[in-house]
Amino acid sequence: MYRMNAEAQEGTLARILEEASRRVAGLRPYAVALERKAAAVREPPDFVAALSGTDVAVIAEVKRRSPSAGALVPGGNAVRLARAYAEAGAAAISVLTEEKFFGGTLKDLSDVSSQVGLPVLRKDFVIDPVQAYEARAAGAAALLLIARILSFERLDELASLARGIGLVPLIEVHNEEELRLALRCAPAVVGINSRDLDSLRVDPAVVTALLPQVPRGVVAVAESGIGNRSDVEHFAAHGADAVLVGTSVAGAADPSEAVRSLVGVSRRAGARS
Repeated sequence: MYRMNAEAQEGTLARILEEASRRVAGLRPYAVALERKAAAVREPPDFVAALSGTDVAVIAEVKRRSPSAGALVPGGNAVRLARAYAEAGAAAISVLTEEKFFGGTLKDLSDVSSQVGLPVLRKDFVIDPVQAYEARAAGAAALLLIARILSFERLDELASLARGIGLVPLIEVHNEEELRLALRCAPAVVGINSRDLDSLRVDPAVVTALLPQVPRGVVAVAESGIGNRSDVEHFAAHGADAVLVGTSVAGAADPSEAVRSLVGVSRRAGARS
């Protein structure tokens, strides 16, 4: 189902995946009902189109807490936060739905999807098809798939399923091998995460090294460690089409202003081959 390297087996990632497995087991009795609900919900806004403008698109995240940053907005209103992002120019919203380690809920996703007019990415540790149906039933337009935690066969299966039920799979990678496998799944969107999920260390050089290897027909998203406009400009210079920003906007005193400071950076069309 999923795979972990030796370091991850003793760390936070292992505990997160154990919790994901427990949640999946609890969802399985409702799989048929979720599949039916997923088929009945309205079509979401176009996630790929939202990330394909002339400027670097900002995907702003509803994130209540994280293992690395601690509490951000534990009691905050997800819809109010997402609306602040939207009014400031965010192109899409990411909603972190993992509950035990990140404080998120599926209700956050459902509320934002139904009340904010932007495409919404479900960000979670997805290891099973039932989670894709659950995301679509809650109104998601896109689904995060993390190459680090999935075998290629499961990654390809989940990406195909997501597309089949109207979700855009955003496949997240952290190294060349993961990128190679991700591209075999014919994704429309690839995310490059500068944060190592095993150690939680952030290394922006990971993103700048991998961006040029993403084909121009694939939307390339830079993830993690983005705190200001110069970070967006730096990744734009290396070919980023979009950035996914969580902690620096969710934990800001003025989330709207934090997002506004990041938007309007021009994409560099010639930065990738």
